[in-house]
Amino acid sequence: MIDRRSLLLQSAATLFVPVARAEPRIDRIALWPGKPPGGGGPTGPEDVSRKGAVSNISQPRLDRVLPERPNGAAILIAAGGGYKRISIGNEGFPAARWLAARGITAYILTYRLPGEGWDVGPLAPLQDAQRAIRVIRAGAMATGIDPERLGVLGFSAGGHLLGMAAAWSGENSYPAVDAADELSARPDAAALIYPVITLEPPYDRTATRRSLVGDNPSQAARDLWSVDSHVRRGCPPMFLLQAADDPIVDPANATIMAEACRAAGIPAELHLLPGGGHGFGMGRAGTPSANWADGMTGWLRRNRLIA
Repeated sequence: MIDRRSLLLQSAATLFVPVARAEPRIDRIALWPGKPPGGGGPTGPEDVSRKGAVSNISQPRLDRVLPERPNGAAILIAAGGGYKRISIGNEGFPAARWLAARGITAYILTYRLPGEGWDVGPLAPLQDAQRAIRVIRAGAMATGIDPERLGVLGFSAGGHLLGMAAAWSGENSYPAVDAADELSARPDAAALIYPVITLEPPYDRTATRRSLVGDNPSQAARDLWSVDSHVRRGCPPMFLLQAADDPIVDPANATIMAEACRAAGIPAELHLLPGGGHGFGMGRAGTPSANWADGMTGWLRRNRLIA
């Protein structure tokens, strides 16, 4: 039986796929063998909006979108939503479909939201992101994936999440639960699209900041959850993109991340669009964001994610 969430995702896919083309196969993968670490969490069914935004998440997971001709690379996707919801319909599935069309096996992450009663609070989504990278690597050989060709693609708050996962991969956010947790949580490349990077004023007027550290955070909390503060030698190469007229996340965020990467000797490719706003996903028709993903193709090739 197809549930409402799956139906919404499939409906979203039809907006991006020619009618004559077969829909990609989607497999669901549990992230944890039992309950997520730390305890707590919401009760009742998930809430899925008409646009495919998901909240009230008690079971974090991966939805794997398989290409017709896999090229051996994989990318983990985290959609945004200010850590209050996850925009699977607008960002997650369209990105997965675009990647699958280029031979990349895509994994859409449905991560826990800090404000939904998890005892570990803001650590919950980072635990899910680190676990997801390890789970993908653990199953790599069985699915024909090269475990050293694993990238991440995050949008908005999802960009913050995967930016943290990329920059802070040497820190374990949870105790090991099985053999997968012996594997590296460092992605091989990271693309962050209109990402939240810093929680420092004056750039902190975001739902991400409020969801993670509240209205009056300490300086220690701002430092802990600002992605740029964790950038060190050994972080993966970055692709950063943001629109100059972004009304939600100040465009300075992408620039701050690029500067932190360059200071640490990390290759960073920065793209600032003249317009497009926020939340444009894989592109909004009639704006400079319409074909932004075409500009990412070269970066994907240089990082061995496409041929």
